[in-house]
Amino acid sequence: MSRPLIAILRGITPKDAVPVANALVEAGIERMEIPLNSPEPYDSISAVADSVGHCALVGAGTVTTIEEVTAVRRAGGQFIVSPNADTRVIRATRDADMQSIPGVLTPTECFAALAAGADGLKLFPSFVLGVDGLKALRAVLPPNTELFMVGGVGHENISDWLQAGADGFGFGTSIYTPGFTVDELRRRAAKIVQMYDRATIT
Repeated sequence: MSRPLIAILRGITPKDAVPVANALVEAGIERMEIPLNSPEPYDSISAVADSVGHCALVGAGTVTTIEEVTAVRRAGGQFIVSPNADTRVIRATRDADMQSIPGVLTPTECFAALAAGADGLKLFPSFVLGVDGLKALRAVLPPNTELFMVGGVGHENISDWLQAGADGFGFGTSIYTPGFTVDELRRRAAKIVQMYDRATIT
């Protein structure tokens, strides 16, 4: 995937999932997270995987049990995002040959998640940590740790987070809310991509 940007599609329905996924790919966002507290999430994951799985990654968010990991894999999901760092869920995700991105905030949670096999870490909620907190955390983590900022991230502060040591981002309501038109979502996604590209030009 060309950009470490994840669209968090909380509340999406199977009917809207494919048009939204196509619009995101067109805008340059190729990772999509469908939270399991959305309506019929496994149907949406399956539909998106069938539609854009050849050129994008589709996964599930708000995953808290091993049973949910299994169901996501069965639906065609490729990565698991959790709000917490449950080592059992992380191991089950890796055993299912999916990427694991658990939610963490403290050094203890970060190192425990990495030891369990996490592929990346979701720093959530990022606004609690702040840019200075990220700098301090980055200083003690293994240098190849992939850090995704989620919560309080918008196109206007991407550059600040990147300079502090962030690798990627998850965007929720700043990119998608149920009721958005596809054109509105495409516009928001394109703005985020533009700002990310601008911030990463060296």
